[in-house]
Amino acid sequence: MRDKKATTHSPLRRRLLKGFIALQAAVVLGNASIASAEEVNTTGLAVTEDTVKVGILHSITGTMAISETGSVQAEKLAIDQINAMGGVLGRQIEYIQEDGASDWPTFAEKSRKLLVNDKVAAVFGCWTSASRKAVLPVFEQYNGMLYYPTFYEGLEESPNVIYTGQEATQQILEGLDWASREKGAKTFYLLGSDYIWPRTSNKIARKHIENKLGAKVLGEEYYPLGHTQFNSVINKIKLRKPDVVFISVVGGSNVAFYKQLKAAGIDMTQEKPLFVTISVTEDEILGIGGENIDGIYASMKYFQSLPNDNNQAFVKAFKEKYGDDIVIGDVTQAAYLGPWLWKAAVEKAGSFDIDKVRAASPEIELTTAPEGYVRIHENHHLWSKTRIGKAHTDGQYEVVYESADLIEPNPFPEGYQ
Repeated sequence: MRDKKATTHSPLRRRLLKGFIALQAAVVLGNASIASAEEVNTTGLAVTEDTVKVGILHSITGTMAISETGSVQAEKLAIDQINAMGGVLGRQIEYIQEDGASDWPTFAEKSRKLLVNDKVAAVFGCWTSASRKAVLPVFEQYNGMLYYPTFYEGLEESPNVIYTGQEATQQILEGLDWASREKGAKTFYLLGSDYIWPRTSNKIARKHIENKLGAKVLGEEYYPLGHTQFNSVINKIKLRKPDVVFISVVGGSNVAFYKQLKAAGIDMTQEKPLFVTISVTEDEILGIGGENIDGIYASMKYFQSLPNDNNQAFVKAFKEKYGDDIVIGDVTQAAYLGPWLWKAAVEKAGSFDIDKVRAASPEIELTTAPEGYVRIHENHHLWSKTRIGKAHTDGQYEVVYESADLIEPNPFPEGYQ
């Protein structure tokens, strides 16, 4: 499936030009003038004199669709805005969208199609670490470039991936420190979905809780993706009475989990226990219902409620495109960054060639990111702030804490591996 680029006089193009002429990469270095396809593409990518093709690869069906749909929307919005401003090196972006269908082998198959058959210049995609791990050998074999938007466990650094979400030291450690410092937490219960991200995240969390905070882990449990019966673990939580339930349940399972918590008589606003999630964004709350999750906390880098000018413009554009009832979560915002960071790197390199784009990527920065300021580290992760938000019945998070400075990404933290 491929959308046609906006025509010069379309209402969408005029609106985007009017509202977002300032939303450009802060660093657009190198030669951004229009050059021939032969000059800016020597490696056989799908680049013509006036177009460049990219891939969008997310789950739009299956249990992960509740989480990944927002990423697709954000990437399309960014592409529309970039096209309205003249495109990349004078070329309009055309995208080819594929459905990973919440199935890791399907992600690998579709990524191979995008790189080998469609010869896209970049791919914006994946959500779970399992899907990223499935496609990584394909991107490294065929030298493609993936922009991956989800907060994840770290312990990875690939020359073929730009990680626009946070890794564990930025999200998990900051969240645990906050719970210990601000809420006096001494005991924790770890709960996650059963795949690589929650298990590795909780391995890191347990080491931090026990070795750095001097606290205790009272329980640690995992459930398959799509699982909907949580009454047993809810009873264990009520019996063991941890200070904090640290949660990395993903996808549609969140709907069942939080509704069952409420049905079990647990008032999350009482903070006994304190529920801290690293996986429920505003996108998931839309399916869960704000009334079922009121009072939980989330440790992330972005919330829709951020008051800065960049974010207000982003939220306005998102709602104009997708409707007033739409919500925007952490991963959605990180997905939005992908096309902008790619555009900046291409124009700094003066080429679409993967090796040149890769070499140009470190130190690319965006002062216009909805979350604030971000910069690509040499390890291909982003410097970013961490925030703690408290959920309310309206489905939005109130920011109650923000790190003073940008946190340097450290995907291989000493003592946590």
